[in-house]
Amino acid sequence: MHSFHQTIGHEILILGGGIIGLSLAYELSMLGQSVIVIERESVGRAASWAGVGILPPAASTAVDDPLEQLRALSHRLHAEWAVRLRSETGLDNGWRASGGVYLATSRGEAATLAANQLWWQELGIRAERWSGQDLIHHEPKLTPLARSPQLQSVWWLPDECQVRPPHHMRALQQACIQRGVRFLEHCPVQQIEPQGHTGVRLQTAHGVIEGQRLCITAGPWTRGLLEPLRVSTGILPIRGQVILYHPDTRWLHSVINEGHRYLVPRDDGRILVGSNEEEVGFVCEGNQRAIEELHAWACSILPELSSVTIEKSWAGLRPGSFDSYPYIGRLSTYPQIFVAAGHYRAGIHLSCGTASVLAELMLHGQASIDLQSFRPGRG
Repeated sequence: MHSFHQTIGHEILILGGGIIGLSLAYELSMLGQSVIVIERESVGRAASWAGVGILPPAASTAVDDPLEQLRALSHRLHAEWAVRLRSETGLDNGWRASGGVYLATSRGEAATLAANQLWWQELGIRAERWSGQDLIHHEPKLTPLARSPQLQSVWWLPDECQVRPPHHMRALQQACIQRGVRFLEHCPVQQIEPQGHTGVRLQTAHGVIEGQRLCITAGPWTRGLLEPLRVSTGILPIRGQVILYHPDTRWLHSVINEGHRYLVPRDDGRILVGSNEEEVGFVCEGNQRAIEELHAWACSILPELSSVTIEKSWAGLRPGSFDSYPYIGRLSTYPQIFVAAGHYRAGIHLSCGTASVLAELMLHGQASIDLQSFRPGRG
């Protein structure tokens, strides 16, 4: 890339080309805005690409918790965006209403699911308790587990969905390009320089970029970008790993969950297994012991996987936050700078809703969901 200096009057700059940045660019471009996405590496190749794309069911009743409101909005928008993206680009993002099975193989996990039932009821989430025979009927490959005394409890949530993150991001980027969004890849930002309260200048490895407003959507790297602006956050990188298997035929039809681990089936028969949580800083290389633990767990749920060779495995750095709430909103010191980061395990799920409310805030000064609980600088 050649050095450049461009002075821009009304462009919105988005710093970070992961799922949050792409979704915001898509939403803003649909609303007629001129957008530039700046990415330190390749668009859509960090944590968003590494995710498996589970979309857990969300509230269908009115709720007061802003995080549940955001989850419900985003869950609804995912279904709408999947149809629209396919219509606009011809690309299938892999959105499927596959349903989710929730298992417990210990008394503690069974107690957690019993407590979850009350929460599901309160949010209007459809949930049905299954017998072992129900599990066998719907997922025959889980028959050994269903007949084992190890199985304590099974629940079925029909409104759980999934997307294929690489396909979803490819469709988003294509739709953005068709609407005139510009992408600057392999362009790390060295310094953010607010220009009073009405503009921003980015010093990058390849030159200067200026725009009217900036949104930082850089995942776990957001914290380092905000610190020079004297904005503190509790964002930290949490490494997760995923294994991919490819049986000869399709073995599973639904997402299978146990605690924070899961098996996710794709249409082509592949099965993704994840995930662990490790605080290792910005180390994205995989950990063999974690892979072995995930493989052992997967085989305890689906014994036939023990005869299937692992096709590949990978790791990603999720942007965790100290209080489990993402950071979404405007900087109090620089009203032309916004943040959307720290979504942890729910970045893909919350991406559509985050883009929607943030676009409202950026263009109209207020959002349809109260963002006070998500404010940047809260800690």
